[in-house]
Amino acid sequence: MMERIVTQSPRPMARATGVVYLLFFLTAVLGSAFTPATASNIVAHQSSFRLGFAVSLFSIAFYVAVTALLYNLFKPVNRRLALLAAFVSLVGCAIQASASVFQLAPLIVLGGNPYSGAFNTGQLQALAQVFLDLNTQANYIAVVFFGLFDVVIGYLILRSTFLPRVLGALMVIAGLAWLAFLSPPLASHVLIYIEVPGFVAEAALMLWLLVMGVDVQRWKEQACAA
Repeated sequence: MMERIVTQSPRPMARATGVVYLLFFLTAVLGSAFTPATASNIVAHQSSFRLGFAVSLFSIAFYVAVTALLYNLFKPVNRRLALLAAFVSLVGCAIQASASVFQLAPLIVLGGNPYSGAFNTGQLQALAQVFLDLNTQANYIAVVFFGLFDVVIGYLILRSTFLPRVLGALMVIAGLAWLAFLSPPLASHVLIYIEVPGFVAEAALMLWLLVMGVDVQRWKEQACAA
């Protein structure tokens, strides 16, 4: 086992993490861009809505992959904390995936089903908007779990010897900022101060893994010590 740890290189895994991280960023942004924000726009832009929904599901799948890759990368630092980070991230991904049902529901409500005749147009649009709002609220809950994930990953980076500590500090700050969604009204008032550090921290980590990778020798030393 020790020989296998010493001979394996974490560089391909770090680069793969950066690539999948980048795919997550791209699909998350595209999913938001293609998805109409209000119920009144869904019928007029059904193709865009379905495309945004599909791309958003891909972004969740990519983040699950990022979670698994980061677990493998950081388990030499502290296996239990790496496992905890993976667990809270997967809970967040599960909440997002479940919430996607609420995102898809407006298509059913506004799609001209037989039972929709019992409601007028205004009522149907109001019901569709309720589903969209439920999706938003569920995503707020998911963001709290992702905030916890960022805090733990940031701590693991600070404890590691194979990545710059500044990346860990940025991740901890970003994670603490995301925890503001424990109170959505508060988070909405300071949204710009939450989103900027969150984007900067995860983009910096993604780019470092993609371009620089990790210090292979120090990763192996920490893996052997573990």
